Amino acid sequence: MLVAAAVCPCPPLLVPEVAAGAAPELDRARAACTDALGVLAASRPDLMVVVGPAERSGRGTHAEGTPGSFRGFGVDLDVRLGTGRGTAAGRYLPPSLAVAAWLLERTGWSDAPIEGLGVGEPLEAERCIQVGRDIAARSERVALLVMGDGSACRTLKAPGYLDERAEAFDAEVARALGAADVAALKALDAELAYELKASGRAAWQVLAGAAEGTDLTGALLYEDAPYGVGYVVATWS
Repeated sequence: MLVAAAVCPCPPLLVPEVAAGAAPELDRARAACTDALGVLAASRPDLMVVVGPAERSGRGTHAEGTPGSFRGFGVDLDVRLGTGRGTAAGRYLPPSLAVAAWLLERTGWSDAPIEGLGVGEPLEAERCIQVGRDIAARSERVALLVMGDGSACRTLKAPGYLDERAEAFDAEVARALGAADVAALKALDAELAYELKASGRAAWQVLAGAAEGTDLTGALLYEDAPYGVGYVVATWS
């Protein structure tokens, strides 16, 4: 059963070494992520699953101990998911889960067994929801760390250029995540999310499936769109 969840953005720029001189711009987001992970720790889960967007090679399950790296972003920095050392040969964390591993390392997470799940943007809503149900059924006390960004079309300089639909989409996502509104997350328009380059849609719908039948309360800790990309930090507990 899902007992807690934290929702965080997943840009590599969240890691100060990657952001370099621009690092202070995301200080509030980092602080909110730290607070969100504190909620997960306080829930005393038996199992923690980190869910985030992934390209084809990074999809599927990532065991505790799977390594990740920010070398592809020009930084000599490696991370590992949790404290374990066992992992399939040649398996590496996708960037979203590498960011999650970095967040967990900086907060000293060691409260429960942990694993990662990379989900692809094309995964249809009902499949995402079922994946969430399956995760929640795995243990009596499950926590989720859900990584994903909102639209990438909030400004002219955004990665996806300006799309006038982006602000309203991000506002609804932030409202739903902050209110633990399972029905609203299930109803997110997958096609619109894809057009707006919102990487978090599938992961948020996994969360919606996992939270079915619970009475978790949401809290919105951070909402902004630096660099023209929608970032949200929220907790469910």
